[in-house]
Amino acid sequence: MALESYNAKRDFAKTKEPAGKIGRKTGNSFMVQKHAASRLHWDFRLELDGVLLSWAVTKPPSGDPSVKRLAVRTEDHPLSYATFEGTIPKGEYGGGTVMLWDRGKWENEADPREGVKKGKLHFKLTGERMKGEWVLIRLKPEGKAENWLLGKIADEFATGADLDFDTGVASGLTMEEIASGIVPTPNPSRTGRGTRLKVNTPPKQIPLPVREGLGVGSAPRAKTKGKGTPPAFVEPQLATLVDTPPTGNAWLHETKYDGYRAVLAVGGGKCVAYTRSGLDWTDRFRAVADAAAALPCDTALLDAEIVALDEQGKPSFSALQAALKDGGPIIAFAFDVLHLDGDDLTKQPLTERKAALKTLLAGALSPLHYAEHVRGGGEAMFAALCAGGYEGVISKKADATYKSGRAGSWLKAKCIQRQEFVIGGWSKSEKGRGFASLLLGVQEEGGLRYAGRVGTGFDDRTLEDLTERFSKLAADASPFAAKLPALAKRGAHFVRPELVAEVAFAEFTADGHVRHASFIGLRGDKPASEVVEEKPVKAKAAAKPAKAKPAPAPTPTGVVISSPDRIVFPELGLTKGALAAYYETVADVMLPDLGGRAISLVRCPQGRAKQCFFQKHDSGMFADSVHSVEIAESDGKTEPYLYVEDAKGLLACVQMGTIEFHGWGSRVADLERPDRLVIDLDPDEAVNFDVVKLAAVLVRDRLKAAGLDSAPMLTGGKGVHVVAPLTPKADWPAVKAWARAFAESLEADEPDAFVANMSKAKRKGRIFVDWLRNQRGATAVLPFSVRAREGAGVAVPVTWDELKSVTAGNAFSAADPAAVLAHARIARPKVKAKVLPSSP
Repeated sequence: MALESYNAKRDFAKTKEPAGKIGRKTGNSFMVQKHAASRLHWDFRLELDGVLLSWAVTKPPSGDPSVKRLAVRTEDHPLSYATFEGTIPKGEYGGGTVMLWDRGKWENEADPREGVKKGKLHFKLTGERMKGEWVLIRLKPEGKAENWLLGKIADEFATGADLDFDTGVASGLTMEEIASGIVPTPNPSRTGRGTRLKVNTPPKQIPLPVREGLGVGSAPRAKTKGKGTPPAFVEPQLATLVDTPPTGNAWLHETKYDGYRAVLAVGGGKCVAYTRSGLDWTDRFRAVADAAAALPCDTALLDAEIVALDEQGKPSFSALQAALKDGGPIIAFAFDVLHLDGDDLTKQPLTERKAALKTLLAGALSPLHYAEHVRGGGEAMFAALCAGGYEGVISKKADATYKSGRAGSWLKAKCIQRQEFVIGGWSKSEKGRGFASLLLGVQEEGGLRYAGRVGTGFDDRTLEDLTERFSKLAADASPFAAKLPALAKRGAHFVRPELVAEVAFAEFTADGHVRHASFIGLRGDKPASEVVEEKPVKAKAAAKPAKAKPAPAPTPTGVVISSPDRIVFPELGLTKGALAAYYETVADVMLPDLGGRAISLVRCPQGRAKQCFFQKHDSGMFADSVHSVEIAESDGKTEPYLYVEDAKGLLACVQMGTIEFHGWGSRVADLERPDRLVIDLDPDEAVNFDVVKLAAVLVRDRLKAAGLDSAPMLTGGKGVHVVAPLTPKADWPAVKAWARAFAESLEADEPDAFVANMSKAKRKGRIFVDWLRNQRGATAVLPFSVRAREGAGVAVPVTWDELKSVTAGNAFSAADPAAVLAHARIARPKVKAKVLPSSP
């Protein structure tokens, strides 16, 4: 397409969009613009031959390789459109708000013009949000529309979730702020990448008793932001449910806000925003994180609640979910400070912590607010909040220290019954809707207990969203431990018990089922494994000091593993403590390959069956034994990459939910010269493992003929890595080119057995020779790393003789660390490093 179509559709006297003219012909930029036209969509654009090839994607791009998004080809746009953000007037073509949602570079090894012609583009993105390999595939023509599918290729950047960001990458503004005409102002904490935001004012306060004056009239701190790093995540303190608030002046009472709990870690002009379970939701809470990053301190760790306001100016969980999805305004009420400028305040009384917090927030930007309180008068405040339509009250002992987990020094009283439930299934609708009701459950000692149904509170958007989620979670068997009542079982469709719903209800019946229930929203910040029935107790009983549970004993390295009984591999019953014990056992044999090497981690904080994600950059949440090194990326920016040097660092990663360790092909001391070559033999599902073993031997022989010694490593999955140690002299381009030539020569000589192209179609019945592990920034699973897969398979080096008798790539398991260690000490191959030959 030329730009005639683009120009013909627009009246440039009315729209601020740039007029179209052909630009330079050699660029490779890409960008995505979120566009609220007649229908919300994401415009995906690739620079080619002086214009921007454009597709309208119907939903946000997904990092889940199993999800494909419809992408409708639209007219080419000029290069000058790449930075456009603003509002196209109503009545004009594409009228609505436009946000610059992502930007970066794209690479395509084949000729992209030929790819567009044939209807398939396989490319790599280096964006701020979209990263790694992606594919665009054209569907068969239907009328005039040219429909394509946009999908993620499985790689280290695959997330298993939508890339659901709510602010612009350049401005940091939400769609509503762009539409309102707010002009971003430079934010020194996000130079070149974002803004300080002018967001909404706090909600009107309801009438409350006289507030205790803490820090009133204090001047804002004059200190400027220093060079500290954000403090590590601390598990937040939780409140115990009571029937009525406690009495007396020993208690402070705060509004119970209807939102998401957040721990804000501030340092060096940056802020990382964590959920209550430690997930990094900084991008979802960007406006709040930016406001916190601008606080006048070196470092701070704040406890807060993220909320959005409804039309009456009150916090609403439904409004918050809509705001996070559509880019609406959010605000935060901070109610505690745990660390400040290097000082641990958790041992200080609450009154002193709140005084320090109020002083710190005196000059905070508008999305971040101090949570007011009253001293005494809890029952009167509770009555006023309930009358005003609020959720309830939080009561805190004025002189109490801060304790992670649930404690009697924090109590909560709710105006209406409301709590989280696990969704175990759904019943079919007779009215043509997605479903009629949801089957709810709570965790008990014997498994998931059925707790009734909820059939109200769903709007059309929620019905569509949940129906799509249920299609991916469908299960044949009931997840409930006991037999369901006949009425609930009739017409029930079951799902894997992974989604958590917040539900309001009148009461529990005698058999433990909810009455008059109404759906509020999904909770993405709480794992299903932790959802239990909340039973209110008397305030006096709750406030009595509980017998202290013994703190988890540190491992021999000195690292304390929190929640050691949490199940990480449900099919084995393998716990977090057992996983730590495995890594403690193999640390000595693992560290020669792991130590001093830039790593990427696969973290699964709630277990391998829950949400897992890759992490390669240091977000400041790890212990000091986990180090970082600044590495320049392909876009010229430097980022802090993780590495460890000893068993203490290894265990510190496991403490933060790490299951897998993947490493660069070079050490941090000599980053640009690899010290190993990895030929990853990744078989199609139809290929027998005996064939994979024969292929590994063939690779060994060809490497030997070229002058390299090698050893096999079982990957802990279905494949084998053939690893050749290198004397670190050749640079990355040379090693990458050598590996590619080697893989392509294998395919040329044995085309029925090997393929050097990652295309799924071409891999059918063959082994993919993954040479891409040997490029700068790529990683490969490291020896003795556990895999986040069913069975807890381990990547284990073996000798060539031993490979003959091995029956699978996951022959070893973390469930038997002694067997792994015994094997490593007896049969680990010894291979001499060689200089990379001139040609394969």
